[in-house]
Amino acid sequence: MTPQNAPVDSRQIWTFRSLAAVVRPGLNALISHTWRGAERLPRDTGFIVVPNHVTEIDPLIVGHFLYNQGVLPHFLAKESLFRVPGLAALLRWTGQVPVSRGATTAGGSLEVSRRVIDEGGGIIVYPEGTLTRDPDLWPMRGRTGAARLALRTGAPVVPVVHWGAQDLFPRYAKRLHPFPRKHVTVVVGDPVDLSEFAGQPLTRTVLAAATEKIMAAITDELARLRGEEPPAVRWDPDQHGQPATGRHFDAGTDGAGATEAGTEAAGDRADDR
Repeated sequence: MTPQNAPVDSRQIWTFRSLAAVVRPGLNALISHTWRGAERLPRDTGFIVVPNHVTEIDPLIVGHFLYNQGVLPHFLAKESLFRVPGLAALLRWTGQVPVSRGATTAGGSLEVSRRVIDEGGGIIVYPEGTLTRDPDLWPMRGRTGAARLALRTGAPVVPVVHWGAQDLFPRYAKRLHPFPRKHVTVVVGDPVDLSEFAGQPLTRTVLAAATEKIMAAITDELARLRGEEPPAVRWDPDQHGQPATGRHFDAGTDGAGATEAGTEAAGDRADDR
């Protein structure tokens, strides 16, 4: 299989093929799937995928789906992972994009992302920045990284939502729940129309408005998939005293359990993530 929207790099293609040969049989044994809307994926240009985020295995679900559509998945990954022996080489060989909170390296991440997009690849950005804190797993407040990348590159932004992976591996769980075999549905939505922001300076106001349009598109598509009504107000961890990162956020008053360190982390979140 030679992906259609992918950088022309034989090492990347063969590394992905090797990984797929190992990972796909295991996923297929654990889950059945329904895929809808694949025809909405751009076929003549690179693009940005913005999924919902409910469990740590989401990247496997989204990556599996995209690879089967002929798109090599390129994720924004924490820069620290690129310093882990063995894993670092694998991340580089598959063209993953290192992301750092440091301003001195943010430009490098943008250039790598732009190169992937220019070569017809797909960049996956989780606009929430971490697993949703919403008690019912609806998309929460977004960060501006996806909007910033889209407005700087002009690449289409495509919502790809899924539901069911959380039954196999619940949010921040310690083990899989393989029995009975789970079912996951993945749906591609229409590209988000960000044309009203084209050519505007990337101010906080512009980025916040573009981010809200992206989050609304993800939420609307997920609501149709779940057949449920989403909350009228998007969950904001800051408003519930929750840390922006880490596993422990749902204990104590209001389900928060925020520590001083966690509160500081929430206040120091990076827009470019």
